Amino acid sequence: MQSVRSKKARPHDGRAGELGWDDSLYGENGGGVQNGGGQGGGRVHDGQVKERPRRRRRVLRWSATVLSVVILGTAGAGYVYYRHLNDNLKKGDLNLGEAKDRAAAPTPNAAGQTPLNILLIGSDARDSVENQKLGGARDTFGGAPRADVQMLLHLSADRTNMSVVSMPRDTLLQLPKCTDPETHQVYPATTSLAMTNDSLGRGGPGCTVATWEKLTGIHIDHFMMVDFAGVVSMADAIGGVPVCVDKNIYSHTSTGHGSGLKLKAGTTSVKGKQALQWLRTRYGFEDGSDIARTKAQHQYMSSMVRQLRENATLSNPNKLRNLAEKATEALTVDKGLGSVAKLYDLSTELKKVPTERITMTTMPYVYVGVRVVPKEGDADQLFRLVREDIPLDGKNTKKKPVAEKTEAPLDSDDKIAVQVQNGTRSSTLAPASGRASAVAQLLVGKGFTAARADSSTLLSEEKTVIRFPTADLKGDAQRLAEALGIPLSSVQQSTEVSGVTLVVGSDWRTGTEYKAPKEDNTTPESANILNGAAKECMKVDPSYSW
Repeated sequence: MQSVRSKKARPHDGRAGELGWDDSLYGENGGGVQNGGGQGGGRVHDGQVKERPRRRRRVLRWSATVLSVVILGTAGAGYVYYRHLNDNLKKGDLNLGEAKDRAAAPTPNAAGQTPLNILLIGSDARDSVENQKLGGARDTFGGAPRADVQMLLHLSADRTNMSVVSMPRDTLLQLPKCTDPETHQVYPATTSLAMTNDSLGRGGPGCTVATWEKLTGIHIDHFMMVDFAGVVSMADAIGGVPVCVDKNIYSHTSTGHGSGLKLKAGTTSVKGKQALQWLRTRYGFEDGSDIARTKAQHQYMSSMVRQLRENATLSNPNKLRNLAEKATEALTVDKGLGSVAKLYDLSTELKKVPTERITMTTMPYVYVGVRVVPKEGDADQLFRLVREDIPLDGKNTKKKPVAEKTEAPLDSDDKIAVQVQNGTRSSTLAPASGRASAVAQLLVGKGFTAARADSSTLLSEEKTVIRFPTADLKGDAQRLAEALGIPLSSVQQSTEVSGVTLVVGSDWRTGTEYKAPKEDNTTPESANILNGAAKECMKVDPSYSW
């Protein structure tokens, strides 16, 4: 069985969070975001133009081509060939983080269905001669790979819709503690902000999964990863993907930077290296930012899905076999997805979703210098919608009933030990003074005489929540929720608590009666929504037109 090995970490240059890469396909010099003149440049902050760091490595900007294997499926070959395809797949552990950072699996709906979350990862590894040729940067051969494309694919529990959430490569986060499953090297949690794409070099894709779960609270079922060579071979096997630009484009600067993409205005079917150029192009698309590049990737993904579903030639057995061969050679997956049969089962589920119900989004962000961080409020809203399986396209946003099984409490109310914490602090309001003590006294009056206030810490929780550490205390936690009128959806198992814990959120700053706030289930505009059925053209910066 093949596995994912970590690479020796590449030394940084001492600039916290400034791990940049060049975007030219074959050149070796760094570059930055352009201004209108197409030469280096940057983004204006406080009246000054701040230069983007020089970029020393090329980046793979796409992992979504892996959808071809799961959309079409690859079963049907003879047993020997089936085993051969299975052996092609590289496999790794799903989550390399600590238990406390992992998200709980979702509760099944009334029909017993659960959503499916798959993290799509694009690696910029230079671990082969072919990847080195495509990625350039000879000085980084064999260095630690970066997760330069990260997209979470969410398939709804009822299989009626699909959402994709991209995280910009330039996102800064605190990375979780991860342990390499082969070398047993421990990568401590970062105490300062680090580039999210660093996570891949901390033991493998399972650390990228751990990073996502810690940030979003979304349980991830599988990951799929592809590298430079995989993008090229997959694009060739598909037969090309139609893309569109509103003007002629040549992604090239006078100093030799850019992906080298050269297209005429209108629609062109790209394949091979040209497909890789499209997916890596920043110079020439819109404002020249990493965000514009993400938009181009979304358009490519949408077009690819339509192409695979509409192109009858791909029903040809030889074409399918070639696609199966290239896809399994290109992919690294978690062990739970490590067979052709499982990929085929996954493809069957994904094909149930109509193209018009596929929604592409980008994690809402704000700039911090030349990097970005999740936008408070909007990013949380987007993650919550995915967690709660609410469609991002605005259709049928009412929560579907869950098959919540109520457990019997272990003890009578007076013997249920409850710790009450004050979580009323918000981004705009200071914590409500004495709130933990007030609610603890309220519980005592309701018969929960073992309730105690914990004033040692002040938390920030948007919604009041009840947490419990082990399954045997679930009934006690649910009984507490019933007594206070808190919905069972706000009762969560968590390893962060040692007993039944009530965190009074900012939605209950005053009063003795809890009233669940009416939730806004609309997708934030800052998520840059793109419908999977939409046929759009990328806007080209006139400075890069010919």
